[in-house]
Amino acid sequence: MIENLSGIIVWTDNLKRLRQFYEQALGLTPHSMREDFIAYKWNSGKEEIRFSIGLHSRVTERSKDQFRTMINFNVTDINELRSRLKAHGTKFIREPELEHWGGLVATFEDPDGNIIQMLQQPKNRQTS
Repeated sequence: MIENLSGIIVWTDNLKRLRQFYEQALGLTPHSMREDFIAYKWNSGKEEIRFSIGLHSRVTERSKDQFRTMINFNVTDINELRSRLKAHGTKFIREPELEHWGGLVATFEDPDGNIIQMLQQPKNRQTS
């Protein structure tokens, strides 16, 4: 029986490029690093979730079917992060917009063409 999600790995042929993006544009801090693999982690109560990037010999070029998998990151300020990503030249597919469930959603591509979504939950949304 599955208890929870322990993590996600994004494989690449250019670890340096992805590391730069996830650390400089998104502000992630590595938890552990090897020459060919970097892990980032969050503690959510008693659970630990890891997001990792690594080199893989069978991965080449950009994602060919980029919409098959979408990674979601919860964020506290979607507009601030959008501005930071735009400053790094990130391509947005969907600018931040309000969803029917009360939160904000924005969608963009990482340097390998993987689709990433930012979710700002309603509890973190300022109303004016």
